[in-house]
This record gives sequence, C-alpha cells and structure tokens, in this order.
Amino acid sequence: MEDAQMTDSTRSGFVTFVGRPNVGKSTLTNALVGEKIAITSEKPQTTRRAIRGILNRPDGQLVIVDTPGIHKPRTLLGERLNDLVDQVLGDVDVIGFCVPATEKVGPGDRRIAASLDGYPRAKKVAIVTKTDAADKDDIVERLMEVDSLREDWAAVIPLSALGDGSMGRDQLNVLADEMLLLMPEGPRLYEDGVVTDESDEDRIAEIIREAALEDVRDELPHSIAVVVDDIEPREDSDIIDVYASIVVERDSQKAIIIGRKGARLRDVGTAARVGIEEMLGSRVFLKLHVRVAKEWQRDPKQLGRLGF
Repeated sequence: MEDAQMTDSTRSGFVTFVGRPNVGKSTLTNALVGEKIAITSEKPQTTRRAIRGILNRPDGQLVIVDTPGIHKPRTLLGERLNDLVDQVLGDVDVIGFCVPATEKVGPGDRRIAASLDGYPRAKKVAIVTKTDAADKDDIVERLMEVDSLREDWAAVIPLSALGDGSMGRDQLNVLADEMLLLMPEGPRLYEDGVVTDESDEDRIAEIIREAALEDVRDELPHSIAVVVDDIEPREDSDIIDVYASIVVERDSQKAIIIGRKGARLRDVGTAARVGIEEMLGSRVFLKLHVRVAKEWQRDPKQLGRLGF
C-alpha cells in the first residue's frame, strides 16, 4: 500500500450492523456503499455470508461487513450463521445496532443490545432505520426506546436507507461521518475505487438467489442455495455464458422453483440476467439448472460443498 494513501487524519476500519432479521441491514450497507453489494428481500435471514462493502471517503475508508441476522437457529446452517456473526462482531471496530422505526422495541432487540457487552473492543452506534415508513411521533418514540437500551452509545441516529427526504442522504452522510470518527487512525485498507472484495461468482450466485426468493412461501426461502458452475466469455462475442445451479432440499421444492412448464424458472432467469449484466457490464446468456440436495441445511458435508 502506498504511503500517499494515508494522511495525518486518515481513519479506516471495519463496521457491521446487527439487529433482528429484516431490519434493513443489507439495504443500509448498499445505500452507504452507493452500489448493490448485498441482496435484499422481505424474507428473513436472506444474508448468509459476511459480505464486505467499501465506502471510500476523502478522510478515510469504512469497510462495512454485512452479516446474517441474529436468530434462534433451527438447523446446522443457522448455527453456523450465528457463529459467523459472533466472529465478525469480535473483529470489527464499530457495531451499528439497527431497529426499524416502524416497530416497537421488543424482547429480541433488548437481547441483542445486551449481548453487545460481549464485544467490548467495538464502539456502539444505535440506528433507527426505515424512517421513511414511519411518522414523526413513531420516530421520536423509537429513538427514546433505543437510547434507553444502553448507556454507551457513541451516537443514536435516525435514517432512511432509501435516501429519500430530510432523513435520507443527509442522514446517511451523518452516519458515515460518525462511524469514521470512531475508527482508528490508519491507511486505507483497499485501493480507491474498490467497492467490494466479493468474487464475481459469489455476486452472481447472490443475484440469482435474490431472483429465486421472489414470491416463494413458507420454508422454501431457507432451502434455496445457488452455485455458479461456470462463467465463460464466448469467443468472438461480447456475450458471457453463465451456468448455475439452484439447489433445494426436496423434489416438491424443485417443482415450485421450475413452475408450470418451466415458467417460474424462466422468470427467475430473466430477472437475474438483468442484474448480472449490470454487474458485469456485458450481455449474458444465463442457463439455470435446479437440483435437489436432501436436507442440505442439516448435513455438514452438503453445507461444506455449498460453501458454508
């Protein structure tokens, strides 16, 4: 790393957001980075890996580690996701605790807030998310509830990760400024212009999984995994061929993903291809295959093959 990347006031470090599933952590990560790094969905526990997004600023760099939501695990996969969160929390410089403005603080929020005692090296920031969907009284009430959860908040900040209104982009900048001030002095951790250290294969797999999660019901979201089998640019063409497998746990789930006469799988492919082309900056031919790995969420060998 060149010394020119560091000034007397340069600060860089790691931050992660915690909270119940579906409080807007991935949306917040994407909004801060300014590019879609983590997939989003209304389905709880969408995030399954520690995904790093990098926010470059003149006075430093924030490396935002998006993690799964903390939850009561029902499978081996769930246990491993919680272990991953615990590992990340032990390593970061700042923890942002997220609570949506649209919901009262509940037992799950209190439990997570109290659990932050286990990570003494990290500074803590409270964030009230989704202010665009709440009225002023609800936001004020939520701020008071959150503020009372701990005495060591370095800041309590309301915002909308959608970047709309008075609590939109300005508040995102306020949050970034506050977090950067809490970071240790030091050089940038990544080259300027880098927004993630995710591989193309991992990002493509997530884009496909996001498309597959649309309109599915019950337990199916948790049973979906995606593996990119091959990425190959065509000779004498600007088209990139992408071959990927959507993995489910049961034959009945495979039928749901494929749909009547393959209609649903075609819809998934169409939606995913748009996102992949935007990411790669090239035309893409996407071929999807659906296969069954029986009870993969509970099978150590299957989890290993799928990267968990």
